[in-house]
Amino acid sequence: MHQTLSTYYYFMKPSLAPSKVMDVFIKAAEYMEMPVRRSDDEPLQKLFVAVRSELNLDLKNIKTEQAKFWKQHPSLVKMELLIQAHLTRESFALTPALLKDYRHMLELAPRLLEELVKIAVLPRNPHGFGWLRPAIGVIELSQNIVQAVPLSARKTSGGNSEGIAHFLQLPHFTEATVKKIARKKIRAFQELCDMSVEGRAALLTQVAGLSEEQVRDVELVLEMIPCIEVDIKCETEGEEGIQEGDVVTMYAWVSLRRRNGLTAALPHCPNFPFHKEENFWLLLADAASNDVWLSQKVSFMDEATAITAASKAIQDTQEALGASAKEIGNAVKEAVDRVKKGSRLVMGKFQAPAEGTHNLTSFCLCDAWIGCDIKTSFKLKVLKRSRAGTRGHVPEEGSAAAVEDGIEDEEEEDEEEYDDYESEYSDDEEDEKNKGKGQGKVVNGSAHQGAESDIDSGSDE
Repeated sequence: MHQTLSTYYYFMKPSLAPSKVMDVFIKAAEYMEMPVRRSDDEPLQKLFVAVRSELNLDLKNIKTEQAKFWKQHPSLVKMELLIQAHLTRESFALTPALLKDYRHMLELAPRLLEELVKIAVLPRNPHGFGWLRPAIGVIELSQNIVQAVPLSARKTSGGNSEGIAHFLQLPHFTEATVKKIARKKIRAFQELCDMSVEGRAALLTQVAGLSEEQVRDVELVLEMIPCIEVDIKCETEGEEGIQEGDVVTMYAWVSLRRRNGLTAALPHCPNFPFHKEENFWLLLADAASNDVWLSQKVSFMDEATAITAASKAIQDTQEALGASAKEIGNAVKEAVDRVKKGSRLVMGKFQAPAEGTHNLTSFCLCDAWIGCDIKTSFKLKVLKRSRAGTRGHVPEEGSAAAVEDGIEDEEEEDEEEYDDYESEYSDDEEDEKNKGKGQGKVVNGSAHQGAESDIDSGSDE
């Protein structure tokens, strides 16, 4: 609804914390118009007791906080309690009337969350940048809703810096299961994934108490978890370097592979009762200033569409550069081969900022799986303006290359300029400990990064 878009736009803030994203999300007009019946009062009171620990209430002033919660608009109260019932997997206790509302709420959620991401990255400031922090918060909320995992599961606990949310998306895993395997020093999700099949089976049967059939279920889901790689570069077409005011083109190849060999696949989300495809958001951002320079949704579901889009984009680029027919054909063939092997091309343009070295980060975030997100950090060098116009095809004398190929040592500067992408539900202390993990740092406006993920892709051009 138009009213939803205007509401989302009004309440979206650059510093919106992940814990506050829910408050904006439930204000959708589609939710506000859902009926609140007198017969809902008692079951909602019982539901409140069941999910109270997830409502971010100040325990020191619990009576005041509870009174404040119930004074909200009845529709807001109802929607938040229904969503929390889903996240905590308490929906079995709902009355038939509330269950109908609950299903309608979930059916609308993916579309509303996608619009909320678009609002977050909408160009706002004088430079035309969107906001990174709220965009990440919305996508993380989407992950939790699709997987039916409480937001509190993202918080650091028991020596686990990433929380237990990753584990809870696996079949037959509960908080108790995670505690059992932690006794064997398996605290991070990646540690479980990196074990041999035999070692993992022994751990889950002998320590976690799962049956052999349950272990097979876990293996099937782990085989769906993809490894994502992002190969990204930024350049001024037809020029040796990037200068102030140039129209810069970003080329990003997002590649996906799974242990089961599939590229296109639906996510494992048995607690989400509607059809849901995996989507990824590629965000080019300056994390330090909270600015999103470019954003694009990526899907791996439709290979034919991705081939058509990549072929046309490469052909148009090569023709603009004056390439020969043979060169264009070879470039298009290479692009088609990459798409068939599980890659998607993402392109975007932005105006080069002021002279200097800019620390940028590309985030590839999945809206359906928890723990599939990766980031790649690189430096974009912009030179002082020495040529006319915003873009040219013939380099002028004296222009220097702004983007050189090469990868800096990962330890250089020890990531002090970046906050490594971690869920913002983690404690600040743990964020400090984990700075520098899982990111590639590159000079030249080009970077390559791979990480474990759970994803399907296709290019949404």
